[in-house]
Amino acid sequence: MHTPLRHTLLLVCGLLVTAQALAAQAGWRQVKLPGSTPGDASTVVALYYPTQAPVRAVVMGPFTPRVAVNAPPEAAFKGLIVLSHGTGGSELGHTSLAEALARHGYLVAALRHPGDNWQDRSLLRTSPERYFSERPQQVSRTIDALLRDPEWKDRIAQDARGPRIGAVGHSAGGYTVLALAGGRPELPRIAKHCQDHRADDPIFCGMGSTGRASTGPTPPPLIDARVRAVVAMAPVGVVFDARSLANIRIPTAVYVAEKDRWLVPRFHARWVGANVKGAELHRVPNAWHFAFMDTPSFAIATEDGDIAADPPGFDRKAFLQRLGREVTAFFDKSLR
Repeated sequence: MHTPLRHTLLLVCGLLVTAQALAAQAGWRQVKLPGSTPGDASTVVALYYPTQAPVRAVVMGPFTPRVAVNAPPEAAFKGLIVLSHGTGGSELGHTSLAEALARHGYLVAALRHPGDNWQDRSLLRTSPERYFSERPQQVSRTIDALLRDPEWKDRIAQDARGPRIGAVGHSAGGYTVLALAGGRPELPRIAKHCQDHRADDPIFCGMGSTGRASTGPTPPPLIDARVRAVVAMAPVGVVFDARSLANIRIPTAVYVAEKDRWLVPRFHARWVGANVKGAELHRVPNAWHFAFMDTPSFAIATEDGDIAADPPGFDRKAFLQRLGREVTAFFDKSLR
């Protein structure tokens, strides 16, 4: 074939592929994964994925995803991203971010953490030791299930290292993905922190079992080597010591809500960002803790006020649009 003509055809094909990728919408379906033992609760997972089907606004409690429910998925995904919500949250609280990742080619698995969600917060109340070990293990079990599922496993991009997998989490979900990346929680640090800094970090230290002394055994390593990159948004960080954070070797992005009162940044997000070698640190000016969540349609009270509230002048909608672009670009770079 004549070389200029060949180059022209390759360029046209490339543009068509790019246009097709950009035209993808966010499909959505809900699945339930069985517990690790017959007596364990199932895990509800919202799957967001690229599709060519048209989307519509679907009211789901306080959140309204713009998705194509039960639409046929595209034949191939860039990778799998697991999304971990914060304490008492749900699989729908970060739908804008999940939709952005899905539109750009990723399968997103947003799980509802058993024992730590809006319906059931028993895990933290009954056993903070199990809380900090169980959350990362729930994510690993979700990855296990999707990599076994014939409908999804062959669509997830792979290379010589295996499937391309990342994880993103907010608050306790930020802790969760850092543990998957190699951070090892040391629970006595919480007791010491709250003994010394309760007045400086009052919401965290006042959260029931979280802020009380913990002399239980340190959980076993919770690292999941299949996870190649993580994004921690306003994470619980004080539970990790500096050496543990320095042991994280995969690409890591940390988002700091500069006016966070739930997890005061100098003890949590900034502490993580300062000690994970090479971490990308993103400061979000004038942001409270819940800036990373979609704004609910009605008030949801917390120890730090309404989830829907923002400081004067903070544009959450514009920030979430930017967050979707940045997190997508981070995973594109880190997982390719």
